[in-house]
Amino acid sequence: MSKKQQVSRRQFLNYTLTGVGGFMAAGMLAPMVRFAVDPVLQPGEAGDFIATGTEVSSISKTPTRVDFSYEQVDAWYKSTVSKTAWVYRNEQDDIVALSPICKHLGCIVEWKSEGEHANQYFCPCHGGLYRKNGDNVEGTPPLAPLDQYKIDTRDGILYLGEIVPNREVK
Repeated sequence: MSKKQQVSRRQFLNYTLTGVGGFMAAGMLAPMVRFAVDPVLQPGEAGDFIATGTEVSSISKTPTRVDFSYEQVDAWYKSTVSKTAWVYRNEQDDIVALSPICKHLGCIVEWKSEGEHANQYFCPCHGGLYRKNGDNVEGTPPLAPLDQYKIDTRDGILYLGEIVPNREVK
């Protein structure tokens, strides 16, 4: 005759408390996991172009500083990001937008139309120089050319996209 194995009170209490504890732990962990994973599940907007408010017809052969801003969403935090570009038309009449961030130490370069460094970008931090197309001048601290923005034009307005390595440099 086979005898059924009965569960003792101690085993029953142990199974019940383990089940209830596991259920409670899962109930607490599920929102935490969702909170941590939610930003990854949100659709991204990478590659978007931002309107600068600059009319394409006003862009000349001389580099002009263009300031623009956009709203950035980082998980649940929204902030306004301000950016700058040096915009001009090259010899082929194409629009070029260069990042003003020096490749030496990240300072902001300025276009000098006159004076000692005329017709060059000058970095005041360590005397770095760049040619009009963003190419770094040999013998100065920067070891790479200025980066370049992707460009789009819509309805006569300049739109700038992500920063990419400089394509103007030979």
